[in-house]
Amino acid sequence: MSERVIPLIDERQRKIGSHVPAIPAQLSTPNGLLADTRGRTLHDLRISVTDRCNFRCTYCMPKEVFDKDYPYLSHGDLLSFEEITRLAKIYIEHGVEKIRLTGGEPLLRKHIEKLIEMLASLKTLSGQPLDLTLTTNGSLLRKKAQALKDAGLSRMTISLDGLDDVTFRKMNDVDFPVGDVLDGIEAAREVGFKNLKVNMVVKKGTNDHEIIPMAQYFKASDVTLRFIEFMDVGASNGWNMSEVLPSSEVIRKIHEVFPLTNIDPNYPGEVAERWKYIDGSGEIGVISSVTQAFCKDCSRARLSTEGKMYLCLFATEGHDLKALLRDGRSDLEISNAIAQVWMQRTDRYSELRGSPEMANKTKVEMSYIGG
Repeated sequence: MSERVIPLIDERQRKIGSHVPAIPAQLSTPNGLLADTRGRTLHDLRISVTDRCNFRCTYCMPKEVFDKDYPYLSHGDLLSFEEITRLAKIYIEHGVEKIRLTGGEPLLRKHIEKLIEMLASLKTLSGQPLDLTLTTNGSLLRKKAQALKDAGLSRMTISLDGLDDVTFRKMNDVDFPVGDVLDGIEAAREVGFKNLKVNMVVKKGTNDHEIIPMAQYFKASDVTLRFIEFMDVGASNGWNMSEVLPSSEVIRKIHEVFPLTNIDPNYPGEVAERWKYIDGSGEIGVISSVTQAFCKDCSRARLSTEGKMYLCLFATEGHDLKALLRDGRSDLEISNAIAQVWMQRTDRYSELRGSPEMANKTKVEMSYIGG
């Protein structure tokens, strides 16, 4: 009997369409005023630097899918730091002022502080420093905080889904203790990080009992706590609407204990709705992409670990910029390809959720393009 050969197929590439974007025949110099079909400008770029993570959070990288046999990208498939920086410069010419590094878990990317140093040297079109931030699960922060600060990282967001150790270990599904993440947050404070944010994904029936303890813990601190509705990102997290706790309920629960009042966003297109404690002891935020779509103001593009541009967190198609980079295309050619993709952008998934138009479409995984 002949030996059976099972080819290794990266499920992301088989399920999610991607193509190399066309370069227009007529090239134009970017002017920082790029807008899509709905008039949405390009202001934010999220860059995934690795598809690997040391957690197996059930809403992002469930162990049943991301097991020891999962076909992660090889090092040669990843964008190099030089390629990431080159693309970042091109995006800045189109008006990007904020870059967030994500993953997977970005601190798993070897020498990530070198990339941060390269990006931190860039300036916006107005000559201001780039708003350079990073999202992490906090597991490596005690070790990395000083190097991140020294490299020029502006701000940081730490994911933390509860203070109860049993609940937290259950959600990260690798038995990682919550105390180590809290220690990482303290390490970030110690080295001088300001305006820290903590994101809590609220999954009804799993960790919603942690809302008040989390609010109480971070109240009157220099940390802004934000609650995120459990989202239907990708196809592997077993999303069910019955497990979504609306942000309005989160606010109601907190308001009953710690009275709140609504405050204005920091800038147009900010995804978090802001609330401050009436007693002046800080603020919280809620991100309601399930119950309150904010597509109309979305100014974010996403760059995957291997250099594909996505126009939405719930995208069903990617645009392969790495192919242009490695084909020797000039910055101006790549700039025009990006501009053409953005100008044709129509994405508004959260407004269409549940509609026939979205039925049976496979979305990119959050662990691949970052949250």
